[in-house]
Amino acid sequence: MVLSENLEKRRLSYNERAKLTSNKLAIRLFNLMEEKQSNLALANDITDTKKFLELTEKVADEIIVLKTHIDILEDFNMDIINKIEELANKHKFLIFEDRKFADIGNTVKLQYSSGIYKISKWAHIVNAHSLVGDGLIEGLKECIKDSEDSRGCLLLAQMSSSNNLIDKKYTLRTIEFAEKYQDFVIGFIGNGSNPKELKKLASLAKPNFLIFTPGINISDTGKLGQNYATPQKAIKSGSDIIIVGSGIYKSEDPLKSAKEYRKLGWKAYIKRTK
Repeated sequence: MVLSENLEKRRLSYNERAKLTSNKLAIRLFNLMEEKQSNLALANDITDTKKFLELTEKVADEIIVLKTHIDILEDFNMDIINKIEELANKHKFLIFEDRKFADIGNTVKLQYSSGIYKISKWAHIVNAHSLVGDGLIEGLKECIKDSEDSRGCLLLAQMSSSNNLIDKKYTLRTIEFAEKYQDFVIGFIGNGSNPKELKKLASLAKPNFLIFTPGINISDTGKLGQNYATPQKAIKSGSDIIIVGSGIYKSEDPLKSAKEYRKLGWKAYIKRTK
């Protein structure tokens, strides 16, 4: 089977793909991956603030993205954000708030910029469902139109949970939205646990877009409807950034595990580019 043009171009290095986009945040991320030789994102789902920060600092040199659910922290305050930003600047990683916006434009504008979290002030990356239409993207963009900081959005083109309702038509429309708003949308969330589905997304999405994939674990067994795939399978199928959660934060030695995931992900990427 001959690879599509998009799949073929995904065999390019991250630095080479950075030249295919004018999105400043995407360029920064592509180049950062090469600089740190990592395509690993940590999904830090620890709810205790002290332990959350301890884990982040422990594995910070291994990751290029820290994925947060900031609203699950049991003792949240803005000092925590300051500490996360300090770690991000020191260890060179980006912050991705996994908010999954899914409402009309004016509502998501307020959710993004206001309230107690003020996500637009500190999160380099957020994500959103395209279900409600591109007014949502317009609303998010409104928050950062005067900002000097680079911000980007990922659209959920696929999900790794069992029995989710996203189909091919939904994915295609999501890609259309991304292409319309390339100045803000940097890529997609893809189904890392299903290599066949992930490869379909990679063949449809232009290589200037990054594909982030949850559902990654060296052990491919899951619970509560979550499915998993190995880093090697995900990267081979078109993933650019593997998102690992419990495989690291539930490990007896999180740093050792983070190093292993980083090694596996990077080795798979090098193999893909040859």
